[in-house]
Amino acid sequence: MTPASDRSPVVPRAKVSRTDAVYEHLREQLMSGRYAPRARLREDAIAHELQVSRTPVRAALFMLRSDGLIDNDEYGYRVVMPDLHHLTELYELRVTLEMRGVQRVTERELAGYDFALLGAELNRWRDLQQSPPAPTPQFVMDDERFHVTLCRAAGNEALVEALESVNHRIRAVRMYDYVTEDRITATIDEHLEIGDLLITGHLEKAKGALGAHIGDSMDTVIQRATRAITNMVTRGVL
Repeated sequence: MTPASDRSPVVPRAKVSRTDAVYEHLREQLMSGRYAPRARLREDAIAHELQVSRTPVRAALFMLRSDGLIDNDEYGYRVVMPDLHHLTELYELRVTLEMRGVQRVTERELAGYDFALLGAELNRWRDLQQSPPAPTPQFVMDDERFHVTLCRAAGNEALVEALESVNHRIRAVRMYDYVTEDRITATIDEHLEIGDLLITGHLEKAKGALGAHIGDSMDTVIQRATRAITNMVTRGVL
């Protein structure tokens, strides 16, 4: 569990529910390596520690499970260990799937690439560029939506299903990419660059930008997840 020096009551910010406040607090604890991998998370202990009822704790734990940061079995919730062992291979698969989707732009007679779908997604990202969201690991879901849309616009649902499967397997680790403002703004700008290059027919440049974008994300994820694991070691929880 969290060291005694880190314990404090959770006081929600204005317009933030108690559940969201507990969720954000626990998420920060998990992603900073303050819980041991596979450690049990007990509702009653967390509620006592944070001086809240068990109801927001239960809801927050459910949200964290959806994020992939914890899992559960018949005995309750446990912390998921950041898995870096196969991350490089999974990123390679992700790039292969997404590059194939871009390649289908050149096969219009086969695919009928859906530029309207891509254009609608880009409009959403232009809005985000005008008003960037605060850094949060949940931003990974927005990022996944963009990349899945690229594949879906290619007209091959098998590619979409394969990419969604990869995304699910790397989501918990990828959340380490979206905890600073610079990574949020960089992701927004890069998504718009990739999409605009596709729409204007600059396919080779689009492939290059997509590869660089995914590579930068992987480097950031590995660096920050490794730091979290190192933190676990120095705290004596690993």
